[in-house]
Amino acid sequence: MRNKESGSNKTNISGKVKSKTFQITLLLSKMAVAYTVLVLFFAVFVAGFILLVMAAINFHFFNSEIPPGVNQPVKLRIIHIILISTAVVGRILENIGICSQVSFLRYVQGRKTPGVDPKLFIKDLWFEKVPVRIYQPKVPSASQRRGVMFFHGGGWVFGSLETHEKLCRWIARESESVVVSVGYRLAPEHKYPAAYEDCLNATIHFMNNVEYYGVDPARIITCGDSAGGNLAAAVSQTLAGRSDLPKLRAQILIYPGLQVLDFNLPSYQQNRGVPLLLRERAAFFALQYLNGDASNVEEVLEGSHIPPDMRLKYRKWVSPDNIPEKFKVRGYKPHKPHEFKAEVYETVKRLCEPSLCPLLAEDAVVHQLPESFILTCEYDVLRDDGLLYKKRLEDNGVPVTWYHLEDGFHGVISLFDYYGFRFSAGKRGLDSVVKFIKGL
Repeated sequence: MRNKESGSNKTNISGKVKSKTFQITLLLSKMAVAYTVLVLFFAVFVAGFILLVMAAINFHFFNSEIPPGVNQPVKLRIIHIILISTAVVGRILENIGICSQVSFLRYVQGRKTPGVDPKLFIKDLWFEKVPVRIYQPKVPSASQRRGVMFFHGGGWVFGSLETHEKLCRWIARESESVVVSVGYRLAPEHKYPAAYEDCLNATIHFMNNVEYYGVDPARIITCGDSAGGNLAAAVSQTLAGRSDLPKLRAQILIYPGLQVLDFNLPSYQQNRGVPLLLRERAAFFALQYLNGDASNVEEVLEGSHIPPDMRLKYRKWVSPDNIPEKFKVRGYKPHKPHEFKAEVYETVKRLCEPSLCPLLAEDAVVHQLPESFILTCEYDVLRDDGLLYKKRLEDNGVPVTWYHLEDGFHGVISLFDYYGFRFSAGKRGLDSVVKFIKGL
């Protein structure tokens, strides 16, 4: 009886050992499979990343160019390739249904906000229904401060309170001014005139409540870069004839986009492929802002979206003839617009409204504008927009301070300190802005 029990126990033990061995073997097999899958996934990821970077590099070198005079070209190439790679990832995510490319790019651009600033009080508020961020110097002031209404760039599609945080902090600290950064609504979700209306309403709200922020009502300034420069110019024009509000002290336009009649001006031809704003993208952003549809971008680039009589009417303001000859020597060829297409004009005709195209405002408005500062960059498609507006202001008796970055490119001001990529031209341009503000 005991022998039978002993044999049975041995059999059970042997069976348990075999079962345990089988389980261990099975576990090891699963781990091996998991490891193999992980290695393959990593290999595919690395290969995909390499292909992505190679594609971005290929796109950069075949679709863009960096002239010899551009400031720190290697850094600019790296940033442009990073931006292209990010855009490709966004497109992939959009195609597989995770999120839109625009949403992804906005998330990446605005994902990091700097911490507490020892020299500034920073607070997020709402002016009417518009989000704003206010930067107030902590150092005591014997008198009321200047107030700067800042409108960020980004083609009306990108940009936020976060993307221009460092820039606004710098202006507030160095000029000892109160800076109000406006988080206006973006296209294509919010079409024209949403961004303009937000900037205008926020500015009016600030003007009516400046005493709460220690700001001198006689020293309020509008300021913006790129699309923000467009908005600053449009807001300044709207407020120029208002007798119920304080008069603006100045406007600061940093490489502004001010017209969409002619995308073949010298600067558009010469800098069509220079990062960070290519010629096609300039037209694309304008159409996204206008109606959220860029299907007519080729017609707009060709110039077939403007009736001949209207083109003739505005030629006195938008013409290569008004650009100094020294800016035409770098490969400019006069361009004849393609045949006018009435159906395209019907789709985009609001592009000619001054609140979207400030360069087309009447002289009666322009001559009322405040003292102005315009910054332009040699290697920027928007250079001539700034030059043409400079001439219009001066022709109407408006004092203009002009600062031109001979080695600058579009967006360089925002890159004065960009995650370790520092551009000396951007710092010089920003210093010129601060100097102008301090002189008001």
